[in-house]
This record gives sequence, C-alpha cells and structure tokens, in this order.
Amino acid sequence: MNVSMWKKALQVIPAVEKDEWDALDIISKWLIASRAAVLIMTFISAALAGLFAWRDGGFAFLPWLAMTLGLIFSHAANNLLNDYTDFVRGVDQDNYFRTMYGPQPIAHGLLTRRQLLTYAAVTGLIALAFGLILVAARSWDLNILLLIAAGAFFVLFYTWPLKYIAMGEIAVLLVWGPLMIGGGYYVLTGAWDWNVVWASLPYVLGVTTVIFGKHIDKIAVDRAKKIYTLPVVLGERISRYTVIAMMVASYLLVIALILTRYFTPVMAVVLLALPALRQVFPAFLQPKPETRPADFPEGQGGWPLYFAPLAFVNNRSFGGYFMLGLLADILLHTFLPEFWVSLQVN
Repeated sequence: MNVSMWKKALQVIPAVEKDEWDALDIISKWLIASRAAVLIMTFISAALAGLFAWRDGGFAFLPWLAMTLGLIFSHAANNLLNDYTDFVRGVDQDNYFRTMYGPQPIAHGLLTRRQLLTYAAVTGLIALAFGLILVAARSWDLNILLLIAAGAFFVLFYTWPLKYIAMGEIAVLLVWGPLMIGGGYYVLTGAWDWNVVWASLPYVLGVTTVIFGKHIDKIAVDRAKKIYTLPVVLGERISRYTVIAMMVASYLLVIALILTRYFTPVMAVVLLALPALRQVFPAFLQPKPETRPADFPEGQGGWPLYFAPLAFVNNRSFGGYFMLGLLADILLHTFLPEFWVSLQVN
C-alpha cells in the first residue's frame, strides 16, 4: 500500500517512470491509469443529485453511495478506454500532446494493451454491478435500465466516434447534467424533475468548459489527426468566447433560478467565486501563448495544457460555492421551513 501515492493521484495526474510504476500497488496503478484526479467532477455531480433528492425528501445514503460509486467507476472506465482507443488509432503515439501532460499507460510502457483493456473491463464491470444493485433495489425499474444503457453508450463511444464528429463536448454536457444529476435524482426519488435538470446546468456548464478548454489546447494536433472536436470546427477564437459565455451563463442561471423562486437568495453565495472568474477571464480573451508563461505550472495538469487548467480553476471555485449554497438552501428548507419561505423572492 502506498497511501501517499493514492492521495497524490487523487489531486494531480502523477508523472511516473517505469521502475517507479513497477513498485506501486495495484490501487495506485489504477488511480494513475484512470486519471483519478478528474473524477472529482463526477463525484460533485453525484453529490448534487443527492442534495436535490434530499431537498425533496427522497435521499437515502446507501442508494446514493451505490449510485456515486457506479458513476465514478463508469467515468474511470471511460478514461481507460479513451487511452486505449486513442493509442490503437495512432492518436497517442509519437509524442502526441496527450503523452506530454501525464502518463499514457501504453505509450509510456506502463501497461500492455491487454493489461489496459483488463483494467477497463474490470472497472466497467464494477460500475455495472453497482448499477444492477440499484435496479434490483427499485424492483427492476425499466427507466433505470435505460439510464444505465445511456451511460454505457457514452462510456463506449465518447472517444470514438463522438469526439471525432464534434459531439464530445455535447456528450459531456448531457452526461454530467441530465444523465448524472437528473438521472441520479430519479434513481434516488423515483421521479423525473426537469427543474432539477435546469438547476444542474450552472455546474454542468463549468464541467463543459474544462473539456472545451482542453480541446482548444489541442486544436492544432487534433486538426492534424483529423479529430473534429467542436473547437476544431468552430475555430480557436469562437471557442474561447464560447467558454467565456458558458462561465458567465452559470452565474446568470443561478440568478434566474433565484428569481423564479426555485432557489432562495442564499444561492447568491456563488458570487464569491467571481474572483476565480476574474482571474482566468483575461486569458480567454487572447490566443494561447506560444511558450509557457513564467508563472504558469508545467506538467501534471499544467503546460502544455493552458485553457483546460484555467477552466478547472474557475469550475472548482464555482462548483464548491454552488454546493455550499445548495446545502445551505436545503438545511433552511428542512429545519427552518418558514424562514426558507420568507427568503424566497416575491
């Protein structure tokens, strides 16, 4: 066991050499290979689904835990399949961009193709097992089976062909919002609520900015590899402005949900994330620098990625305050209902 490596792999994508890799335990290897540091975005979506269910009196811890673990393992399986697919299609070979900011298990000789497929298969089966537990607990609800099937579709086909035909970013928007949060709410409460889907969008737009930023960073190499992500199709400038629009829209949606009385004004706590937006906003107004800025980190989530880490900084701040505000809103609704009603905008 290497608990320090577990902690590190959950915070960044560690760069490891082959001899160091060989000395690691299986959990450390899995955390690094599955890029566990980015799984926090899935955990937050699952947490939001749980909070919305709690708000409406439908939360239960064990079903929520099974759902959360199922979603996290699904995301991890997708990351593993992403690396496998991109390698066998020749995308991650010959010092491609992907190998420069974190270990690509096959390209760096850490895992064979068969080993990586085994990691992906076991991870996917664990995710499926949690899903089937939830289906059984809900008397084999067909709608939950359909949600699992939709999730499996995106796990299997996000990397190819969706990412290649400008559908990758849209898939992220659909998966982390309607599927994870809206679907998670359904799993916990047995009811579909479009208000929950709309209320999830402020956070989900932030998640989408991260993948959008990553694809802007890779726009030249993706174009050369004939991977037509949305930034490749739209162009770098329009893509940067699209990210800015999504960041601003997150705040506007929260304000709209307060004005429509779905949220109380306590959700205005998200405005405390504005310094993070102000920090990254100027960078998105200009093209990516040709060389790494002196004050910009290198490797492990830094350069040569540029817009993706900046978008992550904004999303992490906004997402944290969004969860804090939602939790406060729920506590008021649960324990001080009269005061909660009095806070709603008339």
